Amino acid sequence: MRKQYNHLSIEERAVIMTELERKSSIRKISILLARSASTISREIKRFPDPSNYHVRTASQAANGRKQRSVRTRKLAPGTVLWQIVKTLIRVGWSPEQIAGRLKRMNPDDLSKQVSHETIYAALYALPKGERRKELIESLRQGKQNRGPRRRGNDRRGQIPNMASIHDRPAEVEDRPVPGHWEGDLIKGARNQSAIGTLVERQSRYLLMARMDGADAHSTLQAFSRRLRPVARGLRKTMTYDRGKEMTIHEELAKILKIQVYFADPYSPWQRGGNENTNGWIRQHLPKGIDLSEFSQTHLNQIAMSLNTRPRKCLDFQTPLEVYEKIVSEPQNPSTVALGT
Repeated sequence: MRKQYNHLSIEERAVIMTELERKSSIRKISILLARSASTISREIKRFPDPSNYHVRTASQAANGRKQRSVRTRKLAPGTVLWQIVKTLIRVGWSPEQIAGRLKRMNPDDLSKQVSHETIYAALYALPKGERRKELIESLRQGKQNRGPRRRGNDRRGQIPNMASIHDRPAEVEDRPVPGHWEGDLIKGARNQSAIGTLVERQSRYLLMARMDGADAHSTLQAFSRRLRPVARGLRKTMTYDRGKEMTIHEELAKILKIQVYFADPYSPWQRGGNENTNGWIRQHLPKGIDLSEFSQTHLNQIAMSLNTRPRKCLDFQTPLEVYEKIVSEPQNPSTVALGT
């Protein structure tokens, strides 16, 4: 167990001064104060001439050492760095994204870098009030406890002619080539409305699709509309969960010339990029609202805000930056309008 150290009090220093005047030994003083002899020795050695030891001088010197030992907070309210961090938090960036981007932008200037832990510490060190509440509420909120990663029995209706995720080409798993997508729906109030989400696995680039309903035909129309402008070379596969909205996946595959694969039941980590992105989207579109009220233009704006956030998995580049590099390669010409 780590020992707790308590600094000498002004009363104890008064005893030391008195005993030194009596020519008492260090051992005797330590016994009187129930202190370690080394503690008393260090205190006396700070004064070259023990006969000049005085309680007031000793206390003032101790206070000076204490003030010098306190590090100035790098991320303190009022600094330029704090203003940058605060602004990025308000637009939805996570502390990790901010820290990574600052390091990428200022690799040789430590004064313009800050760790994500320091950002969290600065936020929660703010006094309680509206400003603190506003900034913390801007952070992504997750569940308090993470559920076990176990598979269960799929009680939903079976989808005909499914191709299993385990039959996907090996190139999909390690993301060495672009053109492999993950898809899902975000459901609205009472599951009566939905929005389609599509995430390209290599770049994490997001497309959002407005839907007229939450059924299979609406899904077919929405995904076809959003992926059809993407060049053929950049739509190779789509991985989806086993939601019944994909019961006519064969028609989707035929329209887009894309191979659809299905994840195992209750295995969201097999589509981790899409699941993670959906969590960010929920900051803009919370549960329990009617999603049919949002236009495609509004969804494009949300997608753009997420596509311009740096990602740790991309070495703190943004999905938009990575996707633009992909589509600019000669072998990947694309007609998709970025951010639309």
